Amino acid sequence: MPGKVVTVTSGKGGVGKTTATANIAAAMALKNQKVVCIDADIGLRNLDVVLGLENRIVYDLVDVIEGRCRLRQAMIRDKRLPELYLIPAAQTRDKSAVSPSDMVRLCNELKPEFDWVLIDSPAGIERGFRNAIAAADIIVVVTNPEVSAVRDADRIIGLIEAEEKGPAQLIINRIKPDMVKKGDMLSPDDVLELLAVELLGLIPEDETVITSTNRGVPVVIDGKSRAGRAFRNISQRLLGERVPFASIEESGGLFNQIGRIFRKGGG
Repeated sequence: MPGKVVTVTSGKGGVGKTTATANIAAAMALKNQKVVCIDADIGLRNLDVVLGLENRIVYDLVDVIEGRCRLRQAMIRDKRLPELYLIPAAQTRDKSAVSPSDMVRLCNELKPEFDWVLIDSPAGIERGFRNAIAAADIIVVVTNPEVSAVRDADRIIGLIEAEEKGPAQLIINRIKPDMVKKGDMLSPDDVLELLAVELLGLIPEDETVITSTNRGVPVVIDGKSRAGRAFRNISQRLLGERVPFASIEESGGLFNQIGRIFRKGGG
């Protein structure tokens, strides 16, 4: 059975899209799924750094598309997770080097070999976004619970529908329960009401994400952090498992009611 292509995208930069891509991919690889990540953010590659693979790049996505190397030559295997591979983005500034049909062709070549192809999309709505969603079977939108990020996510969700892709699934990242309690941050319930898409996961604010990103080690590998557990839950949902939406607060309480609402919707 051919693999599935998941595109991870966002309306604006800085919401944690690349971190989400890396951690979902690593969590799937930990469950013995064969996963390849494609960094589609030409000119602004970061996925290699988050995965700790930046020193091993020889060829990149544009080299494959333009025939300077074979697909296998551009794929970097993660030594910690033998089921995880990366095709890095090119550092060239020419974003027109790749077309949507190129991405479809590339993904069609990868799908027979891999269980999952994860595409890290550039933020926003320029050409790179259309490249990234062209081959997608599943589109995941990452947002923060901030008004500007949610508004941008809403625009992206509209574009996904206009391209007859989706429906999109949503990850709400960097939730701060204390701020939600005080009314200083949108609650997950507020965000879902505004965006009206299916929830895939809730990620709490967790400083271990910053330290793990700086070290090039996906947070799911250490297994102890709250964000790591949340990313593992997301990967399990993508794999078709029914995983309840646990409270964001370790002490429980704040999101229990929300959890019940989500589970009614099949989460």
